[in-house]
Amino acid sequence: MHTLAFLDPGHFHAALTLRERHPRVSDEIFICAPPGRELDDFLALVEAFNRRLERPTAWRPVVRAGDRSLERLLSDRPGEVVILAGRNDRKITLMRRLHDAGLHVLADKPWLAGPEGLDDVRHTLAGGPVAMEIMTGRHEITSLLTRRLVGDSEVFGDFESAGAPGIEIASVHHLEKTVNGAPLRRPAWFFDIRVQGDGIADIPTHMVDQAQRLVAACGPRASARSVPELLSARRSATRVPLALFSRVTGETEFPPEVGAAVAGSDLLYEGNGALSFRLAGVTVALDTRWDLTIPPGGGDAHRMVLRGTRAEIRVEQGPATGFARKLSVLPHGDQARARTSLERAVGSWQSEHPGVSLSGVDAGWEIRVPRELDTGHESHFPLVLAEFLSFVDSKSAPPTLMTDTLAKYVLLTQASSAAGPLVSSSRP
Repeated sequence: MHTLAFLDPGHFHAALTLRERHPRVSDEIFICAPPGRELDDFLALVEAFNRRLERPTAWRPVVRAGDRSLERLLSDRPGEVVILAGRNDRKITLMRRLHDAGLHVLADKPWLAGPEGLDDVRHTLAGGPVAMEIMTGRHEITSLLTRRLVGDSEVFGDFESAGAPGIEIASVHHLEKTVNGAPLRRPAWFFDIRVQGDGIADIPTHMVDQAQRLVAACGPRASARSVPELLSARRSATRVPLALFSRVTGETEFPPEVGAAVAGSDLLYEGNGALSFRLAGVTVALDTRWDLTIPPGGGDAHRMVLRGTRAEIRVEQGPATGFARKLSVLPHGDQARARTSLERAVGSWQSEHPGVSLSGVDAGWEIRVPRELDTGHESHFPLVLAEFLSFVDSKSAPPTLMTDTLAKYVLLTQASSAAGPLVSSSRP
């Protein structure tokens, strides 16, 4: 049985790991954190899981509130597994301390808020207790099926190596949104990119991870664990009005820490980023942006294009798809041969993903996913926890996972430096 400890849970992702019960996790959980709004928000979300009508949880939080949370956790050692999701500027320092104390750490992304700290990442991944990122995208159904398609040479072939990038991924996220059916309250430090991380450091952790897994899934490259080569990087800012900042954080004014990024009544939030790199001969282009408020009835937007020698694969999520993810395969050349290959592939998935089907569209086919398999982003956090605990039980994580994680952070630190100084770099 595993006992979970939460250290300074300042991000709602910490609580989302508790959205479902786990048969090998004790209902008694321990939280070491200073008193205040962040701790209160964490406990409120856990209590909401306990009180829901369907599949209620039964968590029993034991709170050890006060200063010097890390020292208290290391002294008391209430559990052998620590969940870390909060301020990113000190995350890797905490991780190294926990790792060196013999504790396993599941930590939200990003591990680094900027180009500093790479030696700590390398040390934490070198061996000993398991350290892993919270990477929910690995468990999303269209991501799983896309990897299957890319790995099927009869369907996809190999990645295109000339012309447009072989992998393009773009996403739009929203500062004002709902979680577990309630408006999300973010800590004020979320808007301080020195703490949260900028548009290069944050969301691209998911995107690079996805590109690495797709390249590895492609048959001819499956054994190639090459180092990503940075081609370009840039960041930009979203203008955040004070009124929205106040609604999201509960604060009436921008804090002094972000003063250099304030222009009039707006905050220049440098959470947008774009980078391109080459991995095992495949060119990858990534772009991420923060918009202000989630649209009515909508959600975050996502678009991915994978260019193969036999087909192009697209994943789209946005207004045109009703904010549901749409997975399409647009074959090149012989349509009959392509249909036969796709029917074979979809048929082979039925035992693991029952009900997935094939439907014709204008230029190819759509892979239809039953509603019961598309469980939503929040449901993926308990799956990440379960995967992590399986590694803890086996006393090690896959070496390729460690290698790819380190390579990703090497790339992102290079990109952060290449993108140039921040708008707010003059802050004290």
